[in-house]
Amino acid sequence: MSEKHLVHPGDTVAIASDHAGVDLKAALKSDLAGLGYKVLDLGPMTADSVDYPDFGHALAQSITDGKAKAGVAICGSGIGISIAVNRHAGLRAALVHDAETAKLTRQHNDANVLALGARSTSPETAKGIVRAFFETEFEGGRHSRRVEKLG
Repeated sequence: MSEKHLVHPGDTVAIASDHAGVDLKAALKSDLAGLGYKVLDLGPMTADSVDYPDFGHALAQSITDGKAKAGVAICGSGIGISIAVNRHAGLRAALVHDAETAKLTRQHNDANVLALGARSTSPETAKGIVRAFFETEFEGGRHSRRVEKLG
């Protein structure tokens, strides 16, 4: 089972989006760096239309390969990219809408990827969500057996 802290200062966090999430991704990169993390931006770098599964899969692969310890995935709704990430073994992407659900998915689900909807989450709300997600520990205990069942 993973440790209680998802990442530590100096660890790498991957971030990826689709075209709808480019602006929110850019806004969150400096916040992640400000929290002490190295940021691996997997794109895209422009708002030209792209397919969210490609970027969700790239983010998941970066964690599987050990290039990043955790991730932030963004698309218009957050739904599609979270589905793409969750198709990979050992990845637990959670679409959250506020700091409270960000804390709960870390505490109870040991989520290692935060998914956000760029069309439904303001940059200020997203910054609070990112902080809550990465500062919250997994509680373990009774939650460990449940997370193990997720695969």
